[in-house]
Amino acid sequence: MEQQKVYYFDNNATTRVAPEVVDTMIPFLREYWGNPSSAYAFGAQVHGHVEAAREKVAALIHADPKEVVFTSCGTESNNSAIHSALVTSGKRHVITTRVEHSANISFGAHLEKMGFEVTYLPVESDGSLDLHLLEQAIRPDTAVVSVMYANNETGVIFPIEEVAALCRSKGVLCHTDAVQVPGKLPIDVKQLGVDFLSLSAHKLHAPKGVGMLYVKKRTRYTPYVIGGHQERGRRGGTESVANIVAFGRAAELAMATLHDENTRVRALRDRLENWILTHIPNTVRNGAREPRLPNTCNIAFDFVEAEAVLMLLDQVGICASSGSACTTGSLDPSHVLTAMGVVPMRARGSVRFSLGIYNTAEDVDYLLEHLPRIIQRLRDISPLNPEHPDNDRYDIDAARKKHEEEMASVKE
Repeated sequence: MEQQKVYYFDNNATTRVAPEVVDTMIPFLREYWGNPSSAYAFGAQVHGHVEAAREKVAALIHADPKEVVFTSCGTESNNSAIHSALVTSGKRHVITTRVEHSANISFGAHLEKMGFEVTYLPVESDGSLDLHLLEQAIRPDTAVVSVMYANNETGVIFPIEEVAALCRSKGVLCHTDAVQVPGKLPIDVKQLGVDFLSLSAHKLHAPKGVGMLYVKKRTRYTPYVIGGHQERGRRGGTESVANIVAFGRAAELAMATLHDENTRVRALRDRLENWILTHIPNTVRNGAREPRLPNTCNIAFDFVEAEAVLMLLDQVGICASSGSACTTGSLDPSHVLTAMGVVPMRARGSVRFSLGIYNTAEDVDYLLEHLPRIIQRLRDISPLNPEHPDNDRYDIDAARKKHEEEMASVKE
């Protein structure tokens, strides 16, 4: 049976492994499979390739290779940075935002159970961050501020350079989850001024199972994974050589495709988004138009459930999502959209389309051919639809007002 072509619009969840990256990996699965920590030549040559990959990943973010620690994923990198800041400072308070990836939100909940205090900063209705609220939240016992560089659901970009400068002025460490950024925006850790920065290789066309934590020179650091002396004593465990080498090659490609992401891919995203907002009624973009990642759009389709939309898209070979892959399956509306004040019914009808360098104009044409019929089909049977014969009471504005009242009572 011939496999149906996949039209992939979920690049913020994971990316196709680039053919060039696969080719780079193969020798380290078949021939150079030695342990890089071994003393003999067979292992030492593998170690050399790990260090070459470290230099390539460091170049991606304009760091010194000695500032790069390889990890298993972005989640480990985030947890490691926050854990180290708490341990080395002896302080008990962490600041993050309500729209972070679950790697931060769940770790914050874990820390609270351990007796630490966590402040979750709110965001504006367009997903942006009020720096005055951050300044007010910093306390003498604040160990670290962890704010994502760009939101994985809306693509909204936070002012990390300003966040880091504020942290420096207060003597507080600064970490950013930059997992969604490489290949889409240039990253310069020296310009940003952060103390820690997390990346995950599978977001930039490398395999799953390898990540990176940037640790600024002279920043005190305590390892999160304790074991051998790998990674200069900063992360125990035998290095995943094939994945690390793949990460290095993907970092090179990410720098080479920056222009394509910010021109052709951005134009495809804008065409897709503008067409939907113009031709499908009762739709709205979630999050600020700018500053935003060039590949991401999050659209609310009133009167439908996103999970039903995604199921019907999947039947015609289209992959999209209703938010983070790490929260898929939850019946609750997106915590990101909820933090932005989006009413639950609208949040549950929101779909994220995230494009990448392998998307084409034909892919967008195919999506726009099928999407209107799918939305109309679901609206025709939806009891939420005011035009549905069994429902003459639904009012999205009234629902929004009720939600705002509920949010206000919670804040009080």
